[in-house]
Amino acid sequence: MRRRVSCVILFGFLPLCAQIGGQGPSGQLPKAQQVPLSGKQPQGGTVEPLESTQPGQGGSSSRNTLNPSVQIQGAYQGGVPTGEVTAEPLALTMEDAIKRGIKYNLGAISANESVRQARATRLAAIAQMLPDITGNVRESVQQINLAAQGLRIHVPGFSIPSVVGPFNYFDARASMTESISLTSLRNWRSGQENARSAELSAQDSRELVSLAVAGSYLQIISSAARIQTAMAQIETATATYQQAVDRNRSGLNARIDVNRSQVELQTQQQRLTSLQNDYEKQKISLARLIGLPMRQQFTLTTAVTYRDMPPFDVEDLIQHAWKDRADVRAAEAQVKVGELARKAAVAEYYPSLELTADYGAIGVTPTNDAHGTFTVAGGVRFPIFRSGRIRADIDQADAALSQRKAEYSDAKGRAEQDVRNAALDLKAAAQQVKVAESSRALARETLEQSRDRFRAGVTDTVEVVQAQELVATAEQDYITALYAFNLGRVALARAVGQTEQGIIRLLQVP
Repeated sequence: MRRRVSCVILFGFLPLCAQIGGQGPSGQLPKAQQVPLSGKQPQGGTVEPLESTQPGQGGSSSRNTLNPSVQIQGAYQGGVPTGEVTAEPLALTMEDAIKRGIKYNLGAISANESVRQARATRLAAIAQMLPDITGNVRESVQQINLAAQGLRIHVPGFSIPSVVGPFNYFDARASMTESISLTSLRNWRSGQENARSAELSAQDSRELVSLAVAGSYLQIISSAARIQTAMAQIETATATYQQAVDRNRSGLNARIDVNRSQVELQTQQQRLTSLQNDYEKQKISLARLIGLPMRQQFTLTTAVTYRDMPPFDVEDLIQHAWKDRADVRAAEAQVKVGELARKAAVAEYYPSLELTADYGAIGVTPTNDAHGTFTVAGGVRFPIFRSGRIRADIDQADAALSQRKAEYSDAKGRAEQDVRNAALDLKAAAQQVKVAESSRALARETLEQSRDRFRAGVTDTVEVVQAQELVATAEQDYITALYAFNLGRVALARAVGQTEQGIIRLLQVP
């Protein structure tokens, strides 16, 4: 059995040199686990409610100054198609759509996988502080040619064989190594905070998916309302056209009135075709968001009505956003990750404790002449000269910490901006709903008066066509304003960090 001389400093800092059968403390000095410069968790996409301002398209007849939409980018646009296609259309509520989105949307799935990776990193940091225990069973059979090794001894009257063996050697042993350092402890705590940040980012992805699905659902409801309005306009235009034809046959108006009313009818039919095409494409996009097979037909069953929002304090909502928004809390956790990473780098200057031990049985065979042997060695390892490598680790950790503090401040600023923008958009949309509702009533009344005047022969179809366009514009403006208002409610809930609760309040029956 080979023996080596090992010198270590035991826990009492007394030098001890001894012949031992195992190996003493060895390995590299503990090293801080460096973190990426940025603490933002990869999401692979964004979901953002937009409400741009645009001038009216029809002169004084159009009051549609808001253009609401939900901008969905990256992984949140896709999903994992799941489920069997049924012959009957699927009745889909907004709550069911959101649940499917959270489960099957690609953005949510990617966020959950990031959580698994962060947890694995934390587990690896824990493993650095736990002992490694390994087992080893060896049995060797040897036969040695002494003459080939240069051993040629000739003693008169005594014979030494030139070949020795064969002989057996058996060793069954369990070994344990353990290293404890302040650097490893802080690496583990940093991994814990990083895993918590990933979990908060996954929660934020859940909020984004809810916003994307709710916004798309509301958009489809608005498109369906536009289709119903276009159909009603076609019925009105058809009646006006037929009336113009009858009056032309009776010689009560010119042919140009018939042509003018026919052009209006065809214009409304073109609008209907365009609206129906947009409606079907929006349904396909929603199916992609929630992981519904493309061939699965479905209908939307949730109706969203208008209700006045209770008054709210913007400054109070900002405080709630800083406290409740998952992305802000994730950025705060990343600051803690950076702080612990820096402390781990500083701890590279400190000593670390090391322990090795093994126990086993050595003999000719496992059953005969086997005896137990063991080795225990402990020591303290500390740096003396590292050529500036520890200082480099600290500087690198400082850079990451500064970056993450800046990102945390930016996250709070973004949350405040979202709250203020959403509050302004919601107030503007609420006012526009009231104006659009009044305009719609006035436009309908104007159309009825124009048709009565045309039937009485007081005016021609010019006035009727203009009144029809006024009604069509007013109806579209009302639908757009209502969509902007409901989307604004969801956007404000998202800005505060309560998207799902906001959607629940949106769907409550007044």
